Amino acid sequence: MPTVGVNRDLLFSALECTYTEDEFNSLCFEFGLELDEVTTEKQMISKEQGEDKSEGASEDVIYRIEIPANRYDLLCLEGLARALLIFQGKMKIPHYKAVPPASGQIQKILVKPATAKVRPYIVGAILRDITFTKDNYKSFIDLQDKLHQNLCRRRALVAIGTHDLDTLTGPFTYDAQVPKDIKFKPLNEVKEYTAEELMDLYSSDSHLKPYLQIIKDKPVYPVIYDQNGVVLSLPPIINGDHSRITLETKNVLIECTAVDLYKAKVVLDTLVCMFSQYCKEPFTVERVEVTQANGRKSVFPELIYQQAVVSVNEINKRLGINENSTTVVELLKKMSIHSTIVEGKKGGQTSKISVSVPPTRHDIIHSCDIMEDVAIAYGYNNIKMSIPHTATIAEQCSKEDISDKLRRTNGTSEAVHIANPKTIEFQVARTTLVSGLLKTLQANKKMPLPLKLFEISDVVLKDNTRDVGAHNERRLCAVNYNKSPGFEIIHGLLDRIMQLLEICYGKEKDGYFIQTAEDPAFFPGRCANVVLRGKNIGKLGVLHPEVVTAFDLSLPCAVLEINIQPFL
Repeated sequence: MPTVGVNRDLLFSALECTYTEDEFNSLCFEFGLELDEVTTEKQMISKEQGEDKSEGASEDVIYRIEIPANRYDLLCLEGLARALLIFQGKMKIPHYKAVPPASGQIQKILVKPATAKVRPYIVGAILRDITFTKDNYKSFIDLQDKLHQNLCRRRALVAIGTHDLDTLTGPFTYDAQVPKDIKFKPLNEVKEYTAEELMDLYSSDSHLKPYLQIIKDKPVYPVIYDQNGVVLSLPPIINGDHSRITLETKNVLIECTAVDLYKAKVVLDTLVCMFSQYCKEPFTVERVEVTQANGRKSVFPELIYQQAVVSVNEINKRLGINENSTTVVELLKKMSIHSTIVEGKKGGQTSKISVSVPPTRHDIIHSCDIMEDVAIAYGYNNIKMSIPHTATIAEQCSKEDISDKLRRTNGTSEAVHIANPKTIEFQVARTTLVSGLLKTLQANKKMPLPLKLFEISDVVLKDNTRDVGAHNERRLCAVNYNKSPGFEIIHGLLDRIMQLLEICYGKEKDGYFIQTAEDPAFFPGRCANVVLRGKNIGKLGVLHPEVVTAFDLSLPCAVLEINIQPFL
């Protein structure tokens, strides 16, 4: 989980209360967070860069707080303090509004067709009549940096630009041009450079160098101009110095260019919701109109309140609690979520609740996320422990499970390794479902034969073409454990699956077939590849005796494992 560092005194000022370290730690725990470390800027620099580098650094106390990776609204002091105040009942839930400009003249951004070659999307918004202080300005910049590193994937998906609107003249143009034709004075520089020259200038800059490769080899670079030809930014590298923001800035234009429109909307929503509290009319933001290259017009930010209906009875069942609908509404209110009772019998046990998810909570995508918020507000420690009706045993994956035990010497070559695993069971993300099913057989081998198990779930594989270096693959795996292997049973299962999916047998273009294969995990001569539309999607066969005994089993076992992504 990411760790956010906030100034303790500023946080306590925002919370309108002073806490001891233990008291604040308890508050974080109740809200589902963790106070990870209490330090200072000087101590952090000394620890990371050496004591000589920390001279002159601030000695203000910093609270480093662990937050969930998908809670982008908690990445800054403003969002964290607001959430805790609402949780404690000290603040009403704000309503975030996107409003038209008071002047009646909406700011516009025109997208040129050439942007499709490099970075096709742009969204925008205006924070009108904002008041900056030294502290909230620093927080404004810090949130952008955190979003860039987190949700924006180091600017590869989304890049944020913020500008003093009063120094610019709209409408704006989002274009893509050859590097030598783009010339402007970048932020904190004293002269103009072409975009081509900037690539050389920043090649030795520790902060900007990592972002150069995003566009360096592209035939054109994205660029944003105002009506007078002033360059606002060269995304995702740097903003122009002309529109730089200062503490005197009153109107802020925010633009986010992206290769993923959805993430650009999330980034924009997060920024404006967090800092619109400093506007003259708090929690309002002015819309910007974007005209795509095809002429389609959209206005941003959307600030959509997602609507959902959840069952109180289902919440009680899943969480192991017994609360009425009125209490559940109050619990959701503590988590910054508006909800109302829409129907139900007396007592609320069959009530339905209408939930309005604010634009700050893009982490809520399913009813189970709403249930999680109810659980946090209720307090995990307040949920009574009970024994499940079904006893199951689940284990994590170790290197041995996917390599040595399966007789695959290179079994970990495509595995994603977990840094600093707490136990050997958490060393790698699983690359096969076979190991897990064999462990389940091992835990249930006293049950009557035959044992037939299956699982449909994800494995994680290395993938250098992805920005995260890995990808998930949905697979189906089935095992037959009996006194005889039952290869024909597994083969029959494959045929039945294909029949239901309306895939015919044969080597035709859209057909499937099996062909002899060799795999150290399988008995020689009893292994086959499953081929679909000319591509290998998995294997079936009888496991090698050494694999069976490695998992503390004593009877033959037939296995089928296939990638089901092609069918989705």
